Amino acid sequence: MRLVGFVALAGLLSLLSGCMTAEQQRAADEDKCRGYGFRARTDAFAECLQRIDLARSARRYDDDFDRWDRPIVVYRYMGAPAVVD
Repeated sequence: MRLVGFVALAGLLSLLSGCMTAEQQRAADEDKCRGYGFRARTDAFAECLQRIDLARSARRYDDDFDRWDRPIVVYRYMGAPAVVD
């Protein structure tokens, strides 16, 4: 019984470890932009943060599109009348 509780607790903690607060996410984004060589409080730094945010938003809505990167084709057979001579 203790083993089941331990496994459940370990699973819950592993799920929660992937969560970040908005402040932590912002700090990580700023660190990434600094790592690219941008200086804080510049237009380029702000643009870097904006691009990261836009890329994150685009990934959220990526599920609406075909995974194979091809157009969706809807085919409806209309049937052709038989030709009788």
